[in-house]
Amino acid sequence: MMKKIQIYLLTVLLSLSYTSLHSQEMMIDEVVAVIGKNPILYSDIETQYMQYRMQGNFRGGTAARCQILESLLYQKLLLHQAEVDSVEVSDSHVESSMDARLRYYIQQFGSQEKLEEFYQKSIIEIKEEMRDLVKDQMRVEQVQSGIIMNVQITPAEVKSFYNRIPYDSLPLINTGFEIRQIVKNPPVSAEELTKSRDKIKNLRERIINGESFSTLAILYSEDPGSASKGGELGMFNRGTMYPEFEAASFNLNEISAVSEIVKTEAGYHIIQLIENNGEYINVRHILIQPKVSPLELIDAKNRLDSIAGLIEDSIMTFNDAALKFSDDPGKINGGLMINPASNTTRFSADELDPNVFFVIDKIEVGDVSQPVKFITPEGKEAYRILFLKTRTDPHRANLTDDYSNIQEWATEEKNNKVMQEWVEQKIQKTYIKISDKYRSCQFTNKWTRD
Repeated sequence: MMKKIQIYLLTVLLSLSYTSLHSQEMMIDEVVAVIGKNPILYSDIETQYMQYRMQGNFRGGTAARCQILESLLYQKLLLHQAEVDSVEVSDSHVESSMDARLRYYIQQFGSQEKLEEFYQKSIIEIKEEMRDLVKDQMRVEQVQSGIIMNVQITPAEVKSFYNRIPYDSLPLINTGFEIRQIVKNPPVSAEELTKSRDKIKNLRERIINGESFSTLAILYSEDPGSASKGGELGMFNRGTMYPEFEAASFNLNEISAVSEIVKTEAGYHIIQLIENNGEYINVRHILIQPKVSPLELIDAKNRLDSIAGLIEDSIMTFNDAALKFSDDPGKINGGLMINPASNTTRFSADELDPNVFFVIDKIEVGDVSQPVKFITPEGKEAYRILFLKTRTDPHRANLTDDYSNIQEWATEEKNNKVMQEWVEQKIQKTYIKISDKYRSCQFTNKWTRD
């Protein structure tokens, strides 16, 4: 049930946002349920029902509306508990959450203008109307987190959970890899830094003297994501870009104004303001990246060759070598690569960078690769060696190879049980009234006391 509630909460937020932000046809509204002091309206159900139909999730009229109502009942029960417990969230956390959601909405619509056109409101008005909805959701999430906060699971419970699953029902696990890396980032020479700065200084002077910023961005910018678009980045807010880049962007006070030269981890930038409404900003930029010299790259490769030799000759373990020599922050955990999709150390083949998979697929567990050139997140050339810690072939989940996965599933089941028990207890102690029109719904829980 926990997973169901989490999915539902996201859906409800989108539904409530849609209700609040989008002008709708007039309908006769009514209260169909009340939990504590929190009403559920007919329009709440109908709006979400319409969204399901638009998304192709339509599965029948009455049954679908009953499922939606039960989801709303869950939310209102948790919200009622937040009010009882005086759960609050800070304005800064609400602001940050709204900004994240708006970035997502803008990305989905393609631009801020399209979002505003759809809702027929400015971004500031949209944000204000979202505020209470987002705050309520965050309070609900705090209550839910508090309920399961102290849930722990023992190895015996994990084993029991696994043994209860019929073999044919065990999930199929794809080939998986755990990989360590040692990274060497070659330094950029002072001469190259000066050369790159002079190049962008010249471009800035040409723009100030009347040449087109966007044309020069197409011709010279080394940001592959924006160069073809004349350097335009699209709408963004604070907390999105490099701090130095953001500060320079938001300090531009006139449309088409051009910044001084800005240095970030990616390189040297000049920025031109396209639009600034206070909350969000759109700029175009030109990036020039100082290049690592071929000699420095060769030196980094040779150093990694020597390190690989120390490991292969058992003079050092890979973990010790990573801690001593690697330029990657992950060296503190032995260079283990972290999968951003799962926040674990395990990757499936399709989750790996193709260049990494190409190397790892050719070596055995416990082997160290030759130095491999790659591009860092900042767009700079570097070298690394890779160590294959584990490889698992496709198989049905088992306790030996997939303990962490099974532990996660068992924990989720236990969380679901705790949440279900909490809901059942709170229903008995909370004022709940449901309209007679919905008394025939086949709910998962018994929401009324006859």
